[in-house]
Amino acid sequence: MAVDYAVIVVYLAGMLAMGWWGMRRAKSKSDFLVAGRRLGPVMYSGTMAAIVLGGASTIGGVGLGYQYGLSGAWMVFTIGLGLLALSVFFSARIARLKVYTVSEMLDLRYGGRAGLVSGVVMWAYTLMLAVTSTIAYATIFDVLFDMNRTLAIVLGGSIVVAYSTLGGMWSITLTDMVQFVVKTVGVLLLLLPIAVVKAGGFGAMKAKLPTEYFDPLGIGGETIFTYVLIYTFGMLIGQDIWQRVFTARGDRTARWGGTVAGTYCLVYAVAGAVIGTAAKVLYPKLPSADTAFATIVKDELPVGVRGLVLAAALAAVMSTSSGALIACATVANNDIWSRLRGAVKRDTDDHDEVKGNRVFILVMGIAVICTAIALNNVVEALTVAYNLLVGGLLVPILGGLLWKRGTAQGALASVAVGGVAVIGLMAGYGILANEPVYYGLLLSLAAYVIVSLATPATDAAVLATWRERLAGRDAEPLSEPVPVHQ
Repeated sequence: MAVDYAVIVVYLAGMLAMGWWGMRRAKSKSDFLVAGRRLGPVMYSGTMAAIVLGGASTIGGVGLGYQYGLSGAWMVFTIGLGLLALSVFFSARIARLKVYTVSEMLDLRYGGRAGLVSGVVMWAYTLMLAVTSTIAYATIFDVLFDMNRTLAIVLGGSIVVAYSTLGGMWSITLTDMVQFVVKTVGVLLLLLPIAVVKAGGFGAMKAKLPTEYFDPLGIGGETIFTYVLIYTFGMLIGQDIWQRVFTARGDRTARWGGTVAGTYCLVYAVAGAVIGTAAKVLYPKLPSADTAFATIVKDELPVGVRGLVLAAALAAVMSTSSGALIACATVANNDIWSRLRGAVKRDTDDHDEVKGNRVFILVMGIAVICTAIALNNVVEALTVAYNLLVGGLLVPILGGLLWKRGTAQGALASVAVGGVAVIGLMAGYGILANEPVYYGLLLSLAAYVIVSLATPATDAAVLATWRERLAGRDAEPLSEPVPVHQ
């Protein structure tokens, strides 16, 4: 394993080096939080694909393939569909707003009265997303070094916190590009063909497994519908995703770069399911489907290649973890703390803003690591986060973008009713049940429409400012003219 260890150590050292390099570029709030809003299509596509394809998409996607066969691709496939929908229909408008958070968008659209409540919901979602990503380090480092769970979480989490704190979004963008390349080589170009060959090819796989393993809908229609509701719609409204949209240098980059990233996700989804199906042929009686990825990597790959593929798994986890961490810190600072202390939205000293956001990333990073150590049930935590996000925020966000009659009172009612309904229904039906998000979303929609129609329309001046920003006018200027990066 010495060669594999060397590959991993070099990779981790490279991540820290990228963080140091990114620190030199982060000179303003815009640089630190959204990479100066100047990413070109190549970097934008790579970083967007990196953040949405995390440990759940890689390790979990292979596990679903092990359990259900090719239909196990649906979870990651719906993530790709959500990214495609966001890129084609909404990303250009979102990028033109020149805001930093989803809650700032809600304030701009509804007149400054929806941000704090939505910020709390979004903060809870991004925190749990970062926590669940951080827990995944334990699985990978256990395979690599037979490491204690707590030590593995501290080691992996500390590296992510370090490079995220140093350079903010610039560091995360640079590391994500490396991680995107490592994932592509490790999972798509190496693990996928090797797994299929080791399983005897597709003919042998079909001969050894039940026919339902090759049924595209084998996982079940209700499960697929739930995935669409949670993950496809979740991609449309998550702060971690929007913050990447804010990094695009223009409409065309946001639209076409995101489309490329979404298409990549669809390919990645199928690859994970095929790898899991091959693992089922090779190891038909694993104690848990989630161990399929680690088992096939550890037992079937040659020295060196094994290290690179495990680095790919680390890359998947780190990209999602760092993206969720900076999103969590941005929301905590800009949407919650600044409002509670009554600060103005735009400080006069941009450099002090960098220091403040850096402190918040460090504090949130420590909180994420501590929570990850204490938490055991990752699936339930992630389900709670997505249920709150979709049930509480989907309607007011999409309503604000699509329906001019929506009001601030309607948005607040939608967040409150949807959030409370989801929590209550999870208590009644169970956290992993489908009903909480179904009924919570319907109640949120009903509250939004009824209250909006029962209250005075949004002030014409607020809507005029909103339309100006959507059109790309009256936007926050860039901090300084700089070369465009591809």
